[in-house]
Amino acid sequence: MNWNDLWIPALWFALLGLVFGLLLAIAARVFAVRTDPRVPAVRDALPGANCGGCGYSGCDAYAEAVVRGEAAPNCCTAGGPETAAAVAAVMGVDAGQAIRMRAVVLCSGSGTRAVRKYRYEGAQDCLSASRLSGGDKLCPNGCVGLGTCVAACRFDAITVRDGVAEVDPSRCTGCGACAAACPKHIIRILPADAPYVVACSSVDNGKVTRSYCAVGCISCRLCEKNCGAGAIRVNDFVASIDYALCVRCGKCASVCPRHIIRTDRIGEPVTVPASAQEPEDRFPEA
Repeated sequence: MNWNDLWIPALWFALLGLVFGLLLAIAARVFAVRTDPRVPAVRDALPGANCGGCGYSGCDAYAEAVVRGEAAPNCCTAGGPETAAAVAAVMGVDAGQAIRMRAVVLCSGSGTRAVRKYRYEGAQDCLSASRLSGGDKLCPNGCVGLGTCVAACRFDAITVRDGVAEVDPSRCTGCGACAAACPKHIIRILPADAPYVVACSSVDNGKVTRSYCAVGCISCRLCEKNCGAGAIRVNDFVASIDYALCVRCGKCASVCPRHIIRTDRIGEPVTVPASAQEPEDRFPEA
């Protein structure tokens, strides 16, 4: 065996490896993407939920936007004021006012209060059910109650109770994923300290609303007439609250005959008069 047949090819392979290694090292230096060291620092200050509540696709995208000056340091809804302060410290700027937000389901039409038009036995998904004549409830804006919002929530802040989604404010970060997933668009993102909510999204007149829900807003305007601050108005047959004007007096809640304006204690049942209760499987007559 001629050893020249072995060491010469080995030498060539070694030289080629050295040349290609040098070329790769030069290319890595020439084409290197220089990252601002503040980007990973901001990213480390974020909670890593990648929920999209900041308006960006994830924490990495938001961190880059903050460093580029395209986003404020207080946009992370999941992290709240603490995260805003940490991001601002990295950037050397003022955090500004970070307003904590939370989701609220504006519906009270549970299985014992809302009239159903049929018994749904299809896919357990709100979007699928709503495509079948708007869902099984007669109310066109009633919660479908199959938990699509629950699946969308990364923080386990939503549950479905008796056919209506409920939000645990202690877990909710206000990221808005549930609101985006809701096919009925009845989940709103409100300030976390909002004292009262109108838990109804019906836009029909009182007579029609009474025909399909025992607790739906009947646009009686008692709340509007009794609010001295002018914070509540009835538009399109449903009351809404302007939280910038609300003084937390509670008069609107005390005079509401349908008991749908209430302090938002998620997890507690809505107080409904016995006369307003409806049987769970009440269907309209053919």
